[in-house]
Amino acid sequence: MNKQTLLAAGLILCAGSASAEDFGVAVEKMLNAQVGVRFGFEAGIGPSAGESPEEGYRQPAHLPTDSIILAKGLKAEFLSRDVANDLDMMAFYPLEKPTHLIACIESDREFSKAADGALKFNPSVQRIDLATGKVETILRGMAACDGIRTTPWNTVLATEEEDDGKAYELLKPLETTNETVMNRASGETTSADIAVRLAMPTMAWEGFTMTREGVVYGGDELRPGTAGPEADGGALYKFIPAAPWTGQPVTTLDASPFAAGKTYAFRASCQGDKVQYGQGCEIGAGDWIEIEPADARADADAKGATGFYRPEDLHTDPLYAGEGIRFCFANTGNEAARNYAEVICAVDQKPLEIPTADAKGKVKFTTVFNRFVEGDADFNSFDNLDFQPGTGTLYVVEDHSNGDIFACLPDGADRDIKTDGCVKMLSVKDTSAEPTGFIFDASGTVAYVSIQHSDDKAMPKVDGFATDDLIRITGFKK
Repeated sequence: MNKQTLLAAGLILCAGSASAEDFGVAVEKMLNAQVGVRFGFEAGIGPSAGESPEEGYRQPAHLPTDSIILAKGLKAEFLSRDVANDLDMMAFYPLEKPTHLIACIESDREFSKAADGALKFNPSVQRIDLATGKVETILRGMAACDGIRTTPWNTVLATEEEDDGKAYELLKPLETTNETVMNRASGETTSADIAVRLAMPTMAWEGFTMTREGVVYGGDELRPGTAGPEADGGALYKFIPAAPWTGQPVTTLDASPFAAGKTYAFRASCQGDKVQYGQGCEIGAGDWIEIEPADARADADAKGATGFYRPEDLHTDPLYAGEGIRFCFANTGNEAARNYAEVICAVDQKPLEIPTADAKGKVKFTTVFNRFVEGDADFNSFDNLDFQPGTGTLYVVEDHSNGDIFACLPDGADRDIKTDGCVKMLSVKDTSAEPTGFIFDASGTVAYVSIQHSDDKAMPKVDGFATDDLIRITGFKK
């Protein structure tokens, strides 16, 4: 870096000067001065949006700029204002040349009266046409649908964020309409093209990711101490299919890799070559212990699985070039307790394998967890994540009113193993709402975000149900 650049960034300080700027502040200024070349937009935003009236802020005449403050160089438009209230995570479908977003609706399982007067369960999974914004309900009757992904074999896996949450696989998401989960305990639905996956853990699902073979990684969104004093927080789980996918077409749900398999929970070790676990072992190398999926929480806790502070969204690092998979997840924490959240990233070199101890009790660990982003008083309560394709920049979404979205650089060639810096690029103006479900398309130049659970009193209902706004953001550069 030349002298002129350093001067512009405020990093050349007068030796011995009592007025020399704090070095950390100078580094922050340098990062903000270089947003245009290091991030996909021209400049970050300053302070977060201030508080708005909590009732009636969202109005029919609003523009996207009434909903969010957006980084310079980016543009926003409503893809739809008719998605069901509590729209959360989304997935593109199909994988090649997607035409729709398949979206989870994080509302409770309860009846409402639709426009035709019939009593219906609230929408749980919807599809949104990327060209027209048209919204159609695929499935009703789940409880708090949250995590959702398109599989490599072009089905959709949708999951519930409830203590007894389950995972459902949808075979034909563009053809299935207005089906219903009739019994959540058994997973019974009204369609043979939807199946509950009971070999996966019963837990409060949030984000998850999967390998091409069908290995699924996901976290249980559980706060430590919830079940009682000293109870662990949510574990990270790995599902390994009994029959990994090898590329063949999946035309029936019985042929899916999710039809059978085993579930394991991560257990960090305090030793480098043997298992020694307990409070204080949260990161580093560890093994995977098999657990009973129907009783995942209790079994994982009893067997010493590592507990985290509400693990939420989770995504694969698309630029990772090493053996196995690298994925990152949000560990939400609690800003009121001044636990400002973190993003933890893991590398699992052998997704299809479980390491075991040799005759001497030594284990060759193949999975390592480490912290990548640490929050602060202005950047906290992390929930949703997404990597920008082609750059490795991680976008991190806050889970609270007037929530912000930050863009975080990959780790460079410096000594640490953390992001090289984060800048704020979006803030929600509506105090009754928060951003969620942020997702890039494959080009990395277009993103979508839900402005979740706004106060809807002023808005017309759709099919008898309240709605949220789905915003498309364009102008990202790589």
